[in-house]
Amino acid sequence: MNITELLADLHIRENEATARADELRNQIAHLTATLTETEARLADLATTRKIITELAPTGTEPNPPESSTAYQAIVSAFNQHPDRVFRARELHELLNMPTDDASVNITRSRLGRLTRQGFLTQPGRGRYQKRT
Repeated sequence: MNITELLADLHIRENEATARADELRNQIAHLTATLTETEARLADLATTRKIITELAPTGTEPNPPESSTAYQAIVSAFNQHPDRVFRARELHELLNMPTDDASVNITRSRLGRLTRQGFLTQPGRGRYQKRT
């Protein structure tokens, strides 16, 4: 390969690299514009949520319990034993759920949520009963 061919090959590669750099700059410009639009939308949604939260009346009816299988099993257990008081671990044993600490703690969180939603009462610390 002589110098002329080498310079011609380098010129072709330089043109290709320049074209690729231009493509990437265009993609960056497009992504930057899209990101700016998305961030503006996110700010609008956060503002809307904040305003609605401030305007929402307090003391509204609680949300229904979540419809996941774990919540359904817990609610069913309380519906089957409306007068019984359960601890989280006892509920796990009744429902044949794992009794490891992590699983029981998740159920404690679920029981707390059901209590806040008005489905359960808490007659004692760590004890839960269906609201009558």
